[in-house]
Amino acid sequence: MAQRRLLDGLGVTAAEETAYRALLRHGPATLSELATETGSSAAAIRRMLPRLEDLGLISRVAGRPLRLVATPPTIAIDILVARRQEELTHSRAAAALLATEVAERGGPHPEEVLEVVTGRDAVARRYLQLERNATRELLVLVHPPYAVDVSDDQENLRRAARGGAPVTRGIYSPLAFEQPGMLDHTRRAVADGEQARLGSVPVKLAVADARTAILPLVSDTDKAVESALVVHPSALLDALVGLFETLWRAAVPLRLSADNLEPESWPSPPDTEVLALLAAGLKDDAIARQLGLSPRTVQRRVQMLAERLGARTRFHAGYLAAQHNLLPKDP
Repeated sequence: MAQRRLLDGLGVTAAEETAYRALLRHGPATLSELATETGSSAAAIRRMLPRLEDLGLISRVAGRPLRLVATPPTIAIDILVARRQEELTHSRAAAALLATEVAERGGPHPEEVLEVVTGRDAVARRYLQLERNATRELLVLVHPPYAVDVSDDQENLRRAARGGAPVTRGIYSPLAFEQPGMLDHTRRAVADGEQARLGSVPVKLAVADARTAILPLVSDTDKAVESALVVHPSALLDALVGLFETLWRAAVPLRLSADNLEPESWPSPPDTEVLALLAAGLKDDAIARQLGLSPRTVQRRVQMLAERLGARTRFHAGYLAAQHNLLPKDP
């Protein structure tokens, strides 16, 4: 069974990591002993030796024959991380210098303003890159289908753990909650500081720091996002930011949490969730998926709530609930 790679993200190859971890297990070893431990040859280990020393993973023990010792992991990893951080700092500085060269020639060419990304995985990676690189503000128009898996717990944890996360404002289409798990995903996002509103969403969109935007090339709610357009600083990007701000002013706060309700108040927290989703414009089937109930149970609950509120329709019930302050308070 192949061992799990642990140092790949720090610029260490699989062979180099195998040799280092073998030396950690074995202790100080000769070239031939390390070759036996790794299933390689002494010549291959000798060729790898300068690189392992340069990475700070091993050192030589004085004396003959040549013996190698592994650097303690706590020291070795700190060295690798510091080196990678230094490389990233240099890369950012290089990007700034290259940007000045573009500015000197009078701005980007038209073909540099737009970037076409094709393939579902490539679109997902590009969106996550845009999201992770945002430092000040992330604007999002939320509408299915989704480029990334909203139920990915690992990605959700990484998103929540980000230090210095940007301010996020999201406008959700009522159709956004057709997918199971989206309600919980949105609640987590709001708990992490996202400002969420419900409103008209004519197109899926994400804008990072008013400098980069991504939107699908084809608007089709029945298919996954197979291609996307990335827009760099331009009049088109300014128009997309303006579109978001216009929709934001017209949208209403999205209230999905029942944490502020009194335990003995009416409606009960489960009924409040139903009312909140009714007010958000969700259909009975979508509410059932989000709350883990059967459609028949939701229909009965909606009918009971409508009767108690004196509502003529299910949408009227959501409206009356909002009018009477029966929905959860804004976070």
